Amino acid sequence: MTNHLPSPGLPLALLASDREQSTRWLVSLLESGGYAVLRERTGQHALQRARATQPDVVIVDAELPGMSGVEFCRVLRSDARISGSTPIYLVQEQPSREQRLAALRAGAWECIVPPHDADEILLKLNAYVQAKLDADRARAEGLLDPGTGLYNRQGLARRARELGSQAFRDHDALSCVVLALDLTPDQASGAQEESATPTIVRCVHALRSSARVSDVIGRLSPTEFAVLAPGTDASGARRMAERLANQVQATAVPAPPTTPGTAGGIAAPLGVRAGYEAVANVGYAPIQPVELLVRASAALRTGKAEGAGWIRRFDDGIDARPA
Repeated sequence: MTNHLPSPGLPLALLASDREQSTRWLVSLLESGGYAVLRERTGQHALQRARATQPDVVIVDAELPGMSGVEFCRVLRSDARISGSTPIYLVQEQPSREQRLAALRAGAWECIVPPHDADEILLKLNAYVQAKLDADRARAEGLLDPGTGLYNRQGLARRARELGSQAFRDHDALSCVVLALDLTPDQASGAQEESATPTIVRCVHALRSSARVSDVIGRLSPTEFAVLAPGTDASGARRMAERLANQVQATAVPAPPTTPGTAGGIAAPLGVRAGYEAVANVGYAPIQPVELLVRASAALRTGKAEGAGWIRRFDDGIDARPA
């Protein structure tokens, strides 16, 4: 195992690979981008190092000695000592579609495949790592929901103010979508403010996997989740709500058993409702960012129904403030 320690203050990348020649370009790219790089040559050593150092990004070779790269991703993602916000990259040589999907299911965020676009790799990596560092800071400051790892209401309010200030300076759009889960009694059992049922855990995974890196996701209540989307106007917010709802419904309820003789029936579909509000140009039409959260939440109950009625936009004619 390598003994080199990173310089203080640098984001830490852990590279799990024994192919020094073929990954030299990747090490150079990371170091030129301001990362400290640790290398481990076997799966077990890389797992030990990840648990000890809690890196900001993990990059693993698909042909890792001791275990496959996909299995490494699966083990690392299920380890409670590794933050769920830690990005994992898998380096693959000409993978099939099935191999890429298997890697993503195992917890990889991206696959690095030839031809290599160094600029694109580094830009995505920087965005993922910045999001991870933001989550680490929020966790330390008590801004995360313990049950899901998403922002809590206090964290959402802070991030809304940050996004609102940026949108005001850039004269950019900003929107908020709130999704409400209509759980059955069995699905809702145990869904307290600081806990999460298996159904909610699957919903959270669906939200994370289908939201953009720039989006901010938080938990408003046991069954309500908010997504703040910079650079997104009303039509974009509607499309985002539809995409998120479809992904949550497809992921939240597991498929019924298919093994002969296995007990179980067809699971009831999960009901999802959405409310949203959007501002096309925050610089031109300023709004208190936290008010955007309030309006989107109020739209769930009092907003103007659109389409099939499960999605509603905030109605300016109704006062959303509590009496």
